[in-house]
Amino acid sequence: MADLTKPTATATAVKKPAAPQKKGGNLIATLAPIACIIAGYVIWRFVLGNESNFKIKDPGTDFMSKFWPNHKGPIGAINKMYEGGIVVPILIGSLLVVLTFVVERLLTVAKASGTGSNTEFIRKVQFHLANKEIDKAITECDKQKGSVGNVMKSGLKKYKEMISNTELTTDQKVLNIQKEIEEATALELPMLEKNLVFLSTIASVATLLGLFGTVLGMIRSFSKLGDDSGGGGEAAKELSQGISEALYNTALGIGTSAIAIIMYNVFTTRIDGITYGIDESGFTLTQSFAANYK
Repeated sequence: MADLTKPTATATAVKKPAAPQKKGGNLIATLAPIACIIAGYVIWRFVLGNESNFKIKDPGTDFMSKFWPNHKGPIGAINKMYEGGIVVPILIGSLLVVLTFVVERLLTVAKASGTGSNTEFIRKVQFHLANKEIDKAITECDKQKGSVGNVMKSGLKKYKEMISNTELTTDQKVLNIQKEIEEATALELPMLEKNLVFLSTIASVATLLGLFGTVLGMIRSFSKLGDDSGGGGEAAKELSQGISEALYNTALGIGTSAIAIIMYNVFTTRIDGITYGIDESGFTLTQSFAANYK
């Protein structure tokens, strides 16, 4: 029986230091939500709230009139959204945040998926390993790219190194290959899951924000109704207009939440597929080495 004391010390190699986080990605995650909320206010105030979109302009010159002009009689259905209140720009900003990170995740996941089918790629690598053509398998990784290709390439380099190693037993060589795959996987997975928290958070919060805006609008509408001493048809008209404006908050909140939920599920499904490919890569390498280099 082989003496396990010495080889084990060699097999338990010191882990490579984790690659430093890219500051660019963190900067986007920090600045994008702030920029989107500001953009949401600009759209609400200067596009929807442009005085040319209303029959009656607010003549006020004080700060509140500049920040939130009390224009009346919106021209067109979309301009009525302006009268939904101050929650509307936050909801527009939330929608922009969702769209920003949807585009960012689409680009990242598409890049991580590689240039072709991961299943076909793994099949080709298995064929080359069965013929003991390690360099051809590495060439396939360079063609495939993506997370599965990167992990497979790291594992294959260690695989090639272990072939010429005479100090370790087969089990310890397999263990070294497995550790290399785990380290490569630990570098790839955070990149795939990064920024999904924005989609999951907005999916929950947007609906609540929409309901909050609706409640504020309803309070404002009923307050006007209570202050209206005239009563009759004019009061009913004011109330119906106020309710209509308030419901824009609900519609915007639900729409934003729906997009966030759908895209979050799309991305998690794609990431699960990539993760499965990474797991299959690790299994392929360890089983191949154990079978070919006993």
